[in-house]
Amino acid sequence: MEMKNKITIAVTGLNAIDSPGPGIAVIRGLKESSSFDARIIGLAYESLEPGIYMHDLVDKTYQIPYPSAGTESLLARMEYIHQKEKLDAIIPNFDAELVPFIKIEKILKKMGINTFLPTAEQFEERQKINLPDFGKKYNIKVPHSKAIYSSNEIHGLVNEFTYPIVVKGKYYDASIAYSPEQVQAYFNKLSSKWGLPIIVQQFIKGEEYNATGLGDGEGNTISVVPMRKQYITDKGKAWGGISIAEDEIIELTRKFIKATKWRGGFELELIKDISNEFYLLEINPRMPAWIYLSVGVGQNIPEALINLALGKKVEPYKDFKVGKMFVRYAYDMIVDVEEFHTISTIGEL
Repeated sequence: MEMKNKITIAVTGLNAIDSPGPGIAVIRGLKESSSFDARIIGLAYESLEPGIYMHDLVDKTYQIPYPSAGTESLLARMEYIHQKEKLDAIIPNFDAELVPFIKIEKILKKMGINTFLPTAEQFEERQKINLPDFGKKYNIKVPHSKAIYSSNEIHGLVNEFTYPIVVKGKYYDASIAYSPEQVQAYFNKLSSKWGLPIIVQQFIKGEEYNATGLGDGEGNTISVVPMRKQYITDKGKAWGGISIAEDEIIELTRKFIKATKWRGGFELELIKDISNEFYLLEINPRMPAWIYLSVGVGQNIPEALINLALGKKVEPYKDFKVGKMFVRYAYDMIVDVEEFHTISTIGEL
């Protein structure tokens, strides 16, 4: 039996809470890799992110500055961590942190740290605010939407939309509003949390589907796994889902990768309306929190992404198991308060 290469990978998004980050699911995929042996360095923002204390999955954790702190402080922190851990690769798992990581990608590469991220242009054109233009450009159906910058615009929305409408934050969060008053309440809440603009989107009644996948940056599809949401939390997160054979979703995803030459992992959020048409609601520019389902159906996307980051040739996955479900659960870990104090004060554990 040949020895697997040992590689050190830094992963963010360790908040396995009710609206979980993708980090833990990504790490589980990396740990089950058949092509390398992964040592995992967790990168955390808060000292209560559960992943910090999951020592069977995360070998060591460092706190890193928030994306709002800018690229210089992030780079300084990554240099420090790299000096101690000799990182081979980094996988950032939150939308908001992709921008600084994309900016320092080349510098990281010079240091010997590999990433496999979308380009700044790819990241930008799939932003919620740009999605209508994206749909036109690539001939993909997108519900009518509009960015608003002031609550004065709420009154006039009835000229373009029929209630209910979906009110979305710039990066995260979406709520369904049935009246201008509700739009106002969500506008205030989301703008204070994520800033402006707020995106309003025509609500489409139908069944929710998602697809995750991996593009090689040349227009080729390495992986695509479609699923139907089976249980959705009040935050709109899939708490259970099932892998399905839906050719239309697979075609749409391949078309998206080919047209944009998407580089890296992603998630497409789709809805199938009453006349069986698929609409694209959102494109998340990174692996979703349910990415472990891809591993469960035979397409280990986190592993393939790392191999692409390391410049290896990766063969596209041919098929996946249909009818595999993921069901999330929450459980209580018992940790020593000493560990919490250590990460809080020293910033590493």
